[in-house]
Formats: sequence, C-alpha cells, structure tokens
Amino acid sequence: MKPDESRRVFEGRRISVDVERWGDHEREIVRHPGAVAIVAVDRERQVTLVRQLREPAREHLLELPAGTREPGEDPLATAKRELVEEAGLGGGQWRLAATFFSTPGFCDELVRVYIAEGVEETQRAPQEDEEIELVRVPVAELGSLLPQIEDAKTLAGLLLYLRER
Repeated sequence: MKPDESRRVFEGRRISVDVERWGDHEREIVRHPGAVAIVAVDRERQVTLVRQLREPAREHLLELPAGTREPGEDPLATAKRELVEEAGLGGGQWRLAATFFSTPGFCDELVRVYIAEGVEETQRAPQEDEEIELVRVPVAELGSLLPQIEDAKTLAGLLLYLRER
C-alpha cells in the first residue's frame, strides 16, 4: 500500500521522519535503515550481553549486542560487525532466528535477530561514543534474568533462543 502523499520533515544521521497522508489521516513515520541483534553463545555456554546508556530511556540497559545497518550493508554482515565491535566476539555458527518490526505504530525499523553459537573472543572495536560493559550470563540462568530486561529486541531474542533449547 502507498500513501496518498508524503513529505520529508526531518533528515538525521540515522533516521528521517516523513509525514504521510492516508485518506483523511496524517501519520508521522520514522524511517530507519534496519537493525540487528545477536544472541552470542560461547563454547562455555555463556551468553554475552552489553550494558550501555540509552539516552531516550535515561538508563543503562542490559541488551543483546546490536546495531544499525549501514546503507546497502547485508544484515548478516552488520550482525557480525556489531558483535566484534561491541563484544569482541566472532566466528561460530550463525542462523537467523526472527525478523520483526520494532514499533510498527510509528516506525519502519525492521530488526533481525541472529543466534551465533560457538563464538570466540577477538579484538573489540567499540565506536568512540560507546561505553559498553560486557555481562556474561550462563545459558542456564537466562530464564531468571528475563524479568530484568527492559529492551524488546533482547527479550525477543532471548525468548527465541530459550524456546529452541
């Protein structure tokens, strides 16, 4: 489906905002290039999470390693790049667990959750503006951690992984 009309009202580094007319209704649509999140399980059966400041939430949130796709970048390449940058992990066997819209009421961000098993440590390469604390959690303790998670893609990814087990 296409709107009757659309105009760009904001263009930022990572997102843009369009105002679209659908019949008698106007909608503000946040445009996002897409994101990935990774359930990274190492050989010791530990899942690596990251704790970082999320300014909109005004909190340090515990999340799966994740990131935004660069223009034209393959989603799996984004996931592998982000896992190295944020967690210093690479290798392993990768599979796509799910693809979903993060907040389809106002945003077109499509999130792909990957599961990477058997990952190994490599050189971290965080971006300059990222202050990330790594948190390793035994797979056996993930279920008890879920009530503390406030990030939707992390909840979805961990629940998908636990369902597979």
